[in-house]
Amino acid sequence: MRLITWNIQWGKGCDGVVDLHRIVATARALGDADVYCFQEVSDGFSKLDGGVDQSAALAALLPEHRPVFRPAVEAIDADGRVRRFGNMTLSRLPVLQVENHLLPWPQAGHGRSMRREALAVTVAAAFGPLRVVNTHLEFHFAAQREAQILRLLDLQEEASTGPRAATSRHDDPYVCQTLAVSSLLCGDFNFDVSDPQHALLQGSMRGGLNYRDAWTLRHPQGPRPPTCGIHDRELWDGPDCRDFIFVTEDIANRVVRIAVDVETAASDHQPVVIELADH
Repeated sequence: MRLITWNIQWGKGCDGVVDLHRIVATARALGDADVYCFQEVSDGFSKLDGGVDQSAALAALLPEHRPVFRPAVEAIDADGRVRRFGNMTLSRLPVLQVENHLLPWPQAGHGRSMRREALAVTVAAAFGPLRVVNTHLEFHFAAQREAQILRLLDLQEEASTGPRAATSRHDDPYVCQTLAVSSLLCGDFNFDVSDPQHALLQGSMRGGLNYRDAWTLRHPQGPRPPTCGIHDRELWDGPDCRDFIFVTEDIANRVVRIAVDVETAASDHQPVVIELADH
């Protein structure tokens, strides 16, 4: 199973051009992924997307994948125009369940910040149901980000201590739900590997199965390439390694490859690819 996660910055490259075709071509070149997890997908924010529903555009560019777009921000203006901004997961594997969790937003009215989310799409991997959690955490305020991390840990503890398998019936909401123990958590976390918040997530020792940093599992001694700010260093403010993939302990030994495309400038972030062994 191959997955690519990428903060696409609504398709805006370091050259200032918004080009979703370039995004998809770059992602495909990195790997023919079974699952794509994109952050910062826009619809209706004309200053960003030029009036294009980017969720529909990305779905059209990846027609063999089932698209799941959920906004963290959804507002309606005085003219009734809906404006949405959030995460998108596209899966070629069968999708079993979709959950969208709005993350804590303490002190929402103070300073520049916006609502964040964790989009959990459970797919049928060869080794069993896998919850793919696609997220993008707070940038400006560490306290908000920590609250969001704790919520992600709560969700994983809930799933791994109370798993649930759907029955073959799909006409009853009580019996068609899946809650998978195994999980892959990816996205833009807005903390660096040296930040205590990385240790909080990767070092968790809660009940059930905990998350572990997939890069550390595969490259315990190797250098970690930057995932943002490479091609626009003069404009960049913040850590240069903030995009991660975490896997639960039960699938840690399935990580056979994880890599970063450090060459592309199609976004201000770099795409990250992971491969999990099927057997």
